[in-house]
Amino acid sequence: MAAVSLSVSTVKPLGDRVFVKVSASEEKTAGGLYLPDTAKEKPQVGEVVALGPGKRNDDGSRQELEVKVGDKVLYSKYAGTDIKLGTEEYVLLSEKDILAVVG
Repeated sequence: MAAVSLSVSTVKPLGDRVFVKVSASEEKTAGGLYLPDTAKEKPQVGEVVALGPGKRNDDGSRQELEVKVGDKVLYSKYAGTDIKLGTEEYVLLSEKDILAVVG
């Protein structure tokens, strides 16, 4: 997986791509121990912040995406491209890499 650092203000995904803001990883275990940065796992949950127009069908029409801006989603662990905008971390995913919308 590639990590990209950008100095732009907006990102507009293309096709069936989804731009997700990564949620912060857990700082503490269930037992109350604090984890160092090297022991933390990459989060798999984030909030959708931008969507592409959708996948193009064989007849030329667009297939609407199943998620919408503001949805909290669970995505595959090694999916997408990591992007850093300023201090915020994002991941650019294909819609098929999204496993579920979580409440």
